[in-house]
Amino acid sequence: MARVSSEQLGSEPIGKLLVKQAVPASIGILVMSLNVLVDSIFVGNWIGSIAIAAINVVLPVSFFIAALGMAIGIGGSSIISRALGGSNKEKALKTFGNQISLTLLVTIVMVILGLYYVNSLIPAFGGKGDIFVPAKIYYTIVLYGVPFLALCMMGNTVIRAEGKPRFAMNAMIIPSVGNLLMDYIFIYVFDWGMEGAAWATTIGYILCFAYILYFFLSKNSELKLKWSHFGLDTPILKEIGALGFVTLSRQAVISLIYLLMNNILFGLGGEAMIAVYAILARMLMFALFPVFGVTQGFLPIAGFNYGAKKYQRVRESINTAILYAAGLAFVVFVGLMIFPAEIAALFLSNRPDMSTSELAMNSYVLEHTPSAMRWVFAATPIIAVQLIGAAYFQAIGKAIPALLLTLSRQGFFFIPLILILPNYLGELGVWISFPIADVLATLVTGYFLRKEIRATLVTT
Repeated sequence: MARVSSEQLGSEPIGKLLVKQAVPASIGILVMSLNVLVDSIFVGNWIGSIAIAAINVVLPVSFFIAALGMAIGIGGSSIISRALGGSNKEKALKTFGNQISLTLLVTIVMVILGLYYVNSLIPAFGGKGDIFVPAKIYYTIVLYGVPFLALCMMGNTVIRAEGKPRFAMNAMIIPSVGNLLMDYIFIYVFDWGMEGAAWATTIGYILCFAYILYFFLSKNSELKLKWSHFGLDTPILKEIGALGFVTLSRQAVISLIYLLMNNILFGLGGEAMIAVYAILARMLMFALFPVFGVTQGFLPIAGFNYGAKKYQRVRESINTAILYAAGLAFVVFVGLMIFPAEIAALFLSNRPDMSTSELAMNSYVLEHTPSAMRWVFAATPIIAVQLIGAAYFQAIGKAIPALLLTLSRQGFFFIPLILILPNYLGELGVWISFPIADVLATLVTGYFLRKEIRATLVTT
């Protein structure tokens, strides 16, 4: 594997550089998304649709705690990219040390609180009726591994900020493969049910942490820390917090959406409707992996060149990233519009040992998922502008516009829509809220991105 230096972010042709950054990121996200997708397929086929719904209830809680690590990682990595671009390596080292200390401190506290309030959190997120017991089993085991996941999410963004996308890709692939292998052993061979699914996920987190630790201790990393770098530095913490708050707010909104969706859908169709949403949520993670990969690849390029005051390269990176992401999003859109029923059928099986109620629930899920999927992904071809636009402001350290644009789709538009439309349109009102929010957020982001480029990225 050829080594990549951070200086190449400011010198290689943008198209070639974006491919070099985005392809490993996309592969990493693909494998991670396949992990979630196949994990759900295993759980659905080997345990049942109630198990899929149970995991969907737990995900927003564990993901929010993990998102603390991602927020600290992305906030600090923006600083690191600009510091490396401006040849200020000491600030990059101090920032990384603070990221580690802050991630450990915050996530351990959150895990303690999450375990203490377990019986309140699960019902609040839709874990009611038959879903509660399997959700609690899964939640309790997975939560012990979440600090490892938070450190992985933080470390992965730093690896990418150094210009080492292939290592970041490996950090996603290794735990995903490990998780799927453990799924087979624990669920299918040992028949451990929800406990097996939970332990497989937790072991995956630990494998990821082990690889990232290896990277930073090896010669592959430019960031060699000393004990003094771990001491919390107030100005750096404020900058990490301001930029990381964008990512954290986005995940907080996602967790709130899970809470609202699970409760709204439970009222419309019970556990079966939550299972429909669980399948759609997995597809939202999986189907858009190439678009998210381009966005992740774009971040260090924009941040480094902005820090180096190479504004023409920043403009070119924005245009190229939007073009690539939009093309990939269109391909995803076509596939989802043509094969929604076939995709839904992958998640469930009607085994001979299933009860009549389980078979009826599976039938309901398979009947309702295809039309819902078409609505949810109806505006997919245009989301590139929204994702790249919000990412640009985060990459250059402008926290407030990054925050507002990041929250525009899910917070400002989607949440009000799902609170209003289902009252008049029922289930359809839930699903059409997705494309309406996508269109509105894209229009707003496009306006502010264009305005910012004209005002700031002036070339001489």
